[in-house]
Amino acid sequence: MSFGEGGPFGPGGSGPSSTPDWAALAEQSEARGKRKRWLLIGGGALATLVVAGVVATAVITSNDGGKPSALPSPQELPDEPDDPKPTFSDVTVPPPPDPMDYVTDAKKDTAPLTADSLFPDKQLTADGRTYPKATTSSTGSCASVTQGGLGAVLTKHGCEKLLRATFSRDGVAVTVGVARFDTKAAAAAVKEEYKPNLAALAGGKVAPFCQGTDCRTSANATGRYAYFTIAGYLNGKAVTTSETKALQAGRDGAAYAWNRIMQRGRDQADAAAKKQLKN
Repeated sequence: MSFGEGGPFGPGGSGPSSTPDWAALAEQSEARGKRKRWLLIGGGALATLVVAGVVATAVITSNDGGKPSALPSPQELPDEPDDPKPTFSDVTVPPPPDPMDYVTDAKKDTAPLTADSLFPDKQLTADGRTYPKATTSSTGSCASVTQGGLGAVLTKHGCEKLLRATFSRDGVAVTVGVARFDTKAAAAAVKEEYKPNLAALAGGKVAPFCQGTDCRTSANATGRYAYFTIAGYLNGKAVTTSETKALQAGRDGAAYAWNRIMQRGRDQADAAAKKQLKN
């Protein structure tokens, strides 16, 4: 019995004389080639990891017997250096002198007292009001520049010197008087026993005023100084209880007198402080 080419021993058959399947063999050969290439790639990567591990180990290995040293944790890192602490000496700095001491204590209040030193300004200024200075005077005969009962009071308590200055504006003039005594108690007593009044001081562009007419007067004291004001109209008009211009001038004059006395104290206190620093 004869078989055709498609029989059991023809192509695809199992007989000993069958022909090899070349296509299948080619596919198997290509698959084996791919597996070899993947093995080579994997082996290279593993080798790279091994080398990197060796290098890392070498980096953290100390020279102490080849043992690896641990990396410091954040808690083990050295702290920032502390800020330098200030140091203080044991030298005691005395408090600055009190200006009031220098207008109260005759032993400290030793600066020259003149009309120019006490009234150096060319004008009196208060809250925007300006009073040009007309004239000044100074005397050791305090009662001679007073009217009424004030002279006797000054003499009784030992007035050493009385200085005056006159300022004017808008038809009103004010004379400021500052009297010095040996003690604070004496100046306070003059304030309490005050009787009108200080004599108004004319001069410069200011004609005599407050003569034979009513004027505003005041008296006060600070430290060993008593100070007075007398204010009125330059045209001789009487000052009434309801008018305000002379009243304001008197108040401005009193404030100026107090400021000038205290400035005298500040000047002497500053000089004493500078002397302390030099010593």
